[in-house]
Amino acid sequence: MNKRPPIYPFTAIVGQDLMRLALILNAIDMRIGGVLIRGERGTGKSTAARALAALLPEIEVIADSPFNDDPLHPDTWSDISREKYLKGMTIPVERRRVPFIDLPVSATEDRVVGTLDIERAIQKGEKHFESGVLAAANRGILYIDEVNLLDDHIVDLLLDSAAMGVNVIEREGISFSHPARFILVGTMNPEEGDLRPQLLDRFALSVEVEGIRNTNERITILERHLAFENDAAAFREEWQPREEELSQRIAQARKLLPQVKHTRNDLRLIASVTSELKIDGHRADLVILKAARAHAAYEGRTTISDRDISLAVKLAIPHRLKRGPFADASARLDKVDDMVQNARADLNEDGQEQEGQQDAAQQQGQQAQGKKKVSR
Repeated sequence: MNKRPPIYPFTAIVGQDLMRLALILNAIDMRIGGVLIRGERGTGKSTAARALAALLPEIEVIADSPFNDDPLHPDTWSDISREKYLKGMTIPVERRRVPFIDLPVSATEDRVVGTLDIERAIQKGEKHFESGVLAAANRGILYIDEVNLLDDHIVDLLLDSAAMGVNVIEREGISFSHPARFILVGTMNPEEGDLRPQLLDRFALSVEVEGIRNTNERITILERHLAFENDAAAFREEWQPREEELSQRIAQARKLLPQVKHTRNDLRLIASVTSELKIDGHRADLVILKAARAHAAYEGRTTISDRDISLAVKLAIPHRLKRGPFADASARLDKVDDMVQNARADLNEDGQEQEGQQDAAQQQGQQAQGKKKVSR
């Protein structure tokens, strides 16, 4: 059995704060919908994705399941596990590392979704499924380098599965389903061509990365990579305490996430900002809310703040902004904090005005009742 190559520690990555945060938020809540990382080569895009998978805590799975079925959630099981274990059989459980699946640009539809053996089903009445990439990636990370060069139809399939959390295969009246909940990480160099706007919008978060210009930080990158190349085991051991600390923080955030609350004014704030930025559709609003809740859980809070919303907006809208010939997307992103602050102030003023109107109405009602009593 081939030994897995050593993985560069996630916490040893220098800079690229938004990229690392986008990955962490998706690790806390896979329902956010993945992240698209755009930028020049050699900026640590693939390194960060692989490092995140190695960082995440092991998962419990049904031992004989090729789909990493979660033994604690029967409602998500594949058809095979349902047929076996909903009848009362003892469920064999084991722990596995979080899968990291690297999808080649040349992947075909059958390679991605898997195939049903129709002949075997007709002749023997047996449902045999040859699992694909989506099965292997369940509860893990599906990484696509140069996603802009992947066939649009394949990208559609991946994004549909990531959104629904299930892969359904139907052939000749025979169907099979299995869970397909994963963190979709796509990387690309915009100079080599962009994705269609419809596909861009399907990625929940987006980050623009570029090479670090600060001289001291570039020296730090060199020193760390040389240390890793000279003795990867010793380098990983040096960073292991920080890796474990972040891993535990993510695990705690996952547990806290269901308790994170938001107010109706938070929803108004999000809708106000996306409306001002002229973002098409409503997917961005939902992504911002999910990312803000995940960030609040990451910081150990059960209510979202304006800072959570600002960060979520910066991650959710870069690829959704209209890019005209004279548009400066980065300048608009720089104003997000001010936009959120102003929108919150407007909401507070509206709230105070409504409260004042309610108080005035109550006073008028009380005065009217007093006059009635006097007239009697």
